[in-house]
Amino acid sequence: MQISKYLIATLREAPAEAEIISHQLMLRAGMIRRIASGIYTWLPMGLRVLRKVEAIIREEMDRTGAQELLMPGVQPAELWEESGRWDQYGPELLRIQDRHQRDFCLGPTHEEIITDLIRKEIRSYKQLPANFYQIQTKFRDEVRPRFGIMRAREFLMKDAYSFHLTEESLQETYDEMFSTYTRIFERLGLKFRAVQADSGNIGGNASHEFHVLADSGEDQIVFNEEGSYAANIELAEAPMPEGERNAPEATLATVDTPDQHTIEELSQFLNISADKCIKTLVVKGQNESLVALVLRGDHELNKVKAEKIPAVEIPLEFASAEEIKKSLNCTPGSIGPVNINIPVIVDHSALHVADFVCGANEDGKHLTGVNWGRDLPEPEGVDIRNIVKGEPAADGSGKLDIAKGIEVGHIFQLGKKYSAAMKATCLDKNGDSQT
Repeated sequence: MQISKYLIATLREAPAEAEIISHQLMLRAGMIRRIASGIYTWLPMGLRVLRKVEAIIREEMDRTGAQELLMPGVQPAELWEESGRWDQYGPELLRIQDRHQRDFCLGPTHEEIITDLIRKEIRSYKQLPANFYQIQTKFRDEVRPRFGIMRAREFLMKDAYSFHLTEESLQETYDEMFSTYTRIFERLGLKFRAVQADSGNIGGNASHEFHVLADSGEDQIVFNEEGSYAANIELAEAPMPEGERNAPEATLATVDTPDQHTIEELSQFLNISADKCIKTLVVKGQNESLVALVLRGDHELNKVKAEKIPAVEIPLEFASAEEIKKSLNCTPGSIGPVNINIPVIVDHSALHVADFVCGANEDGKHLTGVNWGRDLPEPEGVDIRNIVKGEPAADGSGKLDIAKGIEVGHIFQLGKKYSAAMKATCLDKNGDSQT
């Protein structure tokens, strides 16, 4: 083609919507154009680059013996109801109806579709293990699409699904995919880390994410200096507090704290450090109840860890000010664990603080000199907080650092989560039906 006819849609200035340099450069170079929030057209120049990336991915996947297929983007609700995810998946799942009022969704993932295919087509152990992949458009209705194609609502993804009769076979494929992803990102020249991760809405057990290190990343990854430990901050285990908790010295007292609603405001008002304050967050629990999550004032709640507590509703949702007022008769900034009438979950670090300050469950008032076991029951501690940079690793492998990353790959060991729910079986060597 003559260069004069080639669409080179460059821009002198980056549009105001472009927040980060990669988005700005892709727009200015004429690689992509925004159609709607989180939805882009790939222009000829950008598509050429995209196809080269696809070629590398295909080469590495084909090298493992994985078989490429292509599944539909529109998926029937019946399959999602069968797996149990129709009601579990959040608002990111875009649900639609056809002219006959039958429910469908735009596929964010394809576990249900591939499991339905396999249960119909694979009958014998001789056909296993089997690994299938596709490079296909996905749709997730992100609440705040940003950073161009990095966090788009419609995007192209390579997803692969393998099927096995034994845990050993599953582990072999998992290790092979780990190596395959590593080769792909090395060939692309990316500076990345593989980290332990949570499986989220996908479900399952073992899980690793691959993150490109970048200041523009929205994920936080935790790693030690030696490189022997790396995890997504959602999964990174917080270390247990060292030593014994100090003995009580102060007397329990109630103090007036007008218009002090945050830990920062409270610590300045009382002239104490944030780690001597205890904050109580109220979230929704099972069966329309409320649950109090208690942390040290200088720590942040880890939502993924909190969701693993049986009493907490999934996905985690904070109670509204109206719900808190109705149940506890106070506003969120005045809540504390003393004499509270809802279940209380306490983080290990909060349990290690003596003579602390907390809300008095009365607007404009806080308690000082509070101590576990003396002024309120001594609960069992749990890990529900984020790691802090510089803390020791829970496994003793050194101090931890935190960096920002962009998730570019994710592998899971799903076990029998979908095959059991959807009754996908085949015959083993003895002629017995196995999931």
